[in-house]
Amino acid sequence: MAYVSAEITSQPDCWRQAADLAPSVVDRLPRPGERVAVVGCGTSWFMASAYAARREAAGHGETDAFQASEFPTGRRYDRLLAITRSGTTTEVLDLLAAVRGRIPTTVLVGDPASPAVEIADASVTMPFADERSVIQTRFPTTALALLRAHLGDNITALVADAEVAVRAPLPIDPTLIEQVTFLGRGWTIGLAQEAALKCREAATFWAEAYPAMDYRHGPISVAAPGRLVWAFGELPDGLPEDVAATGAAFAHSRTHGVRTVLGRWAAGRTPVDPMADLILAQRFAVALATSRALDPDAPRHLSRSVVLT
Repeated sequence: MAYVSAEITSQPDCWRQAADLAPSVVDRLPRPGERVAVVGCGTSWFMASAYAARREAAGHGETDAFQASEFPTGRRYDRLLAITRSGTTTEVLDLLAAVRGRIPTTVLVGDPASPAVEIADASVTMPFADERSVIQTRFPTTALALLRAHLGDNITALVADAEVAVRAPLPIDPTLIEQVTFLGRGWTIGLAQEAALKCREAATFWAEAYPAMDYRHGPISVAAPGRLVWAFGELPDGLPEDVAATGAAFAHSRTHGVRTVLGRWAAGRTPVDPMADLILAQRFAVALATSRALDPDAPRHLSRSVVLT
């Protein structure tokens, strides 16, 4: 088994540990009412986007997400929260140093000995979720699980759904499609972007992502027989029917049978939590890679951390 596959499968336990950790680090995480910026690179940026949308929608305060390299340093925030698995990414370290003494900073990091821990004002370390793989899976989702627990989300139900997702059949055979588009609404737009990135990273596969309501404003023209549209979270009215009219396959956790297969583990809940559905998309990406005779543990042109000289 590829070690990325083992890390994908370990996510329910990691999310459970994150929920247990959350009460002890509450003083290091954004407080209700604070104006917060969340930053990351690649996958961490997508998790930042998901958290920012969910925090603001929950009424905890204005929350923006940025790629670390694109943070508007002239803005004022009560806190900057950085998500960084390795804690060595150049853009994140540069930003933490640039705002030091002006904006309080917290890092969520996998490696407790990383430079980011030394630069930031506060840190939350999660070595239990750190990864060997180049392709990130369990660390960023565990960071999001921690932040969702801090918002008061039901992580017990989320973990139950994740236990389904690590075992359930994939919604479609990856060898039957030539292209996939992932869609989301609100906080799940970040999950859709992450799912598409996994397909590109692991399998060099044609994968796109869009807000679900914007999909019919152009990107639907790509849909066709032999292609797949996979939606996370809330479905816009009429979207499944519009996709069906193109001849493309459509996947959503309300319809692809996860509860039917292992309903007792999902406590009878349909659809499953979108983060659990992301696990299926991660597994789909790995299956795509192996079907194309690629090694998901050795993705092309990528390294575990981007350190610029």
